[in-house]
Amino acid sequence: MQMRRVRATEAAVRRYMEELWVPYCRELGEIVESAGLADEFEIADELDWHVDRLDSPETRLWVALEDAADPSARLATIEATFAGFITTELEAAPEAFAWPDRLVVGDFYVRESYRGDGLADELIARAVQFAREEGCSELALDADVDNERAVAYYEKLGFEPARYRMRVPIEELSLGE
Repeated sequence: MQMRRVRATEAAVRRYMEELWVPYCRELGEIVESAGLADEFEIADELDWHVDRLDSPETRLWVALEDAADPSARLATIEATFAGFITTELEAAPEAFAWPDRLVVGDFYVRESYRGDGLADELIARAVQFAREEGCSELALDADVDNERAVAYYEKLGFEPARYRMRVPIEELSLGE
């Protein structure tokens, strides 16, 4: 399995989105109601946002490729199976607070046919390597409570809840009632 960093180029990001990000969003949308793509979704509408995000020195995206015909080929044109990905963002602690710098895992996905084979661990290990290189002493992430498989995996790795993000539609908020 080859781990490749995705650079902030339109062609590379488009390929990543087609091969992994869209399938990830569709699969997550089947598990988590609020995570589905809009019916009228088009990659072109989101492409600039993803490219701009990857252009930040704090953000990294790695993809796992299997059977890369030419391991040095550009990501946009490589013949390979796109097996999974992980995105991360550096989060430096403000000086006023006594918490560590951390690397926050954003999106994280392994295609179903590669689950249980250690690929998820390889992707997390790549994120940990980057965290260490950047002086971060903590890894953090958000997990959808409905994504029980992901939550179980994170707990197996040693992640523990540190806070809860709660939500309510504004029209359903109960104030003073």
